[in-house]
Amino acid sequence: MSRVIADISMSIDGYVTGPGADPAHGLGIGGEGIHAWVLEEPRTSVDEGVLAGAFDETGAVVMGRRLFDVVDGPDGWSDDIGYGYDQDQSVAPPCFVVTHDVPERVRLASRFRFVTSGVADAVRAASEAAGEKSVVVMGGANVVDQCLAADLVDELRIHLSPLLMGSGTRLFELTGRKDFVQRDVVVSSRATHLTYDVVR
Repeated sequence: MSRVIADISMSIDGYVTGPGADPAHGLGIGGEGIHAWVLEEPRTSVDEGVLAGAFDETGAVVMGRRLFDVVDGPDGWSDDIGYGYDQDQSVAPPCFVVTHDVPERVRLASRFRFVTSGVADAVRAASEAAGEKSVVVMGGANVVDQCLAADLVDELRIHLSPLLMGSGTRLFELTGRKDFVQRDVVVSSRATHLTYDVVR
């Protein structure tokens, strides 16, 4: 069965977006800095290696409806930019969207499948699609929290960016006590990439 990885970028004070995150401001106001390790060019060789490695091992993706509304919006993903940012989108993995309602129109219809029965069913469907590769729960914060709270996650990856946001969308709002084993730490000038195994 596929390994389930929750993977998300976060500020030092625990925010994964800036304030005012919506379809027009996907990362929130000023939230781009949280993702500077991916967005700023040229990337460090460390950050490039982390991004490329994660893209290569991903067999399927789980995301929430709010994130979908951003990435499928007019300023969202394209043939050049998508999951894995600027990696080869012709081999991008399928994305399973957790939602209460399937949208009437989908711009990038071939990339998305919609699951209306909750995160457990989305992870199960993604695991079937992923084959021997991993399932990555990429966000937003609420879907990552739901998956952690439901004990669906095997591994947590935090890309900790060296800034304080002060406000925005917080991670770990739904998750109670949870133990982890720190497995890896990779450091660049733009992020500390932390990998934890989830203790069951």
